[in-house]
Amino acid sequence: MSIASPTAKGPDTHGVAAIPAAAKLRPDLQVIADLILPATRVLDLGCGNGELLEYLIQQKKVRGRGIELSEAGVLACVRRGLSVRQGNLQESLADYPASSMDTVVLSQTLPFLDDPALVINEMLRVGKSAIVSLPNWGHWRCRLELLLTGRIPQAVDLPQAWYEAPRWQAFTITDFAQLCRQIGVNIRHEVYLAEGRRIEVQRYKNLMATTAIFGLERADNVA
Repeated sequence: MSIASPTAKGPDTHGVAAIPAAAKLRPDLQVIADLILPATRVLDLGCGNGELLEYLIQQKKVRGRGIELSEAGVLACVRRGLSVRQGNLQESLADYPASSMDTVVLSQTLPFLDDPALVINEMLRVGKSAIVSLPNWGHWRCRLELLLTGRIPQAVDLPQAWYEAPRWQAFTITDFAQLCRQIGVNIRHEVYLAEGRRIEVQRYKNLMATTAIFGLERADNVA
C-alpha cells in the first residue's frame, strides 16, 4: 500500500485544526502530499502547473509523472523540469500498464470529468492506490444559497460559475461515497477541510466540509 496514514492534528476550541503554517502547498494538496509515502511512483492527473508534483519530487523523493490537458499547464511543468505529457485523462490513462504506479492522484478535477467512474477505475488499475480531492456542494453555504436564490451555487472552494469553461457537475461528499460503493472502491482514508482547516469532528462532514480528500483502493484488495 502506498498511502501513508495522515498525521493527527490536535483540535482547537472549534473542533478544527489548522494546516501547519510551514506548508507551502494549497491545503488539500498538502494533505495529499502527507498521504503519499516517500520514494514511491506517483502519477498526478490534471497536474496543472506542477506545484504538487514538484513538491513530491523534492520533498518526498518520489518518481513522479503528470498528465495535463492545458498547454499553459504543460509549459509551466516543463519550466519546473517535470515529466508531464499533454492529453485527455481517460485516453492517456489507457496507455499505462496495470500497477505501473504506486499512487495515482486526482486533485479538484473530478467535477469536470465526463465519466468519473471510468477514471476512478482506471486510476486503480494503473495505481495500487489512488487519492482524490474534491469540492463539496453539500456545504451549508451552498445549500442556503440554493434555497434563498433558486440558483445553482458555486462550491466554496471552486469559485466558478456553472456556465464557464470547463463545465463542472455539482455533487456532494455523500454522492461520491455512494459512487465508490457502487463501483467496488473502498475509501481507506478520508480528510475533510473547511476553507483550508481540518475538520476533526466528522459527524456533519457533508454539511461543514468545503473540500474532501479520499485515499482509495479496490474493495477486493481490502484484507
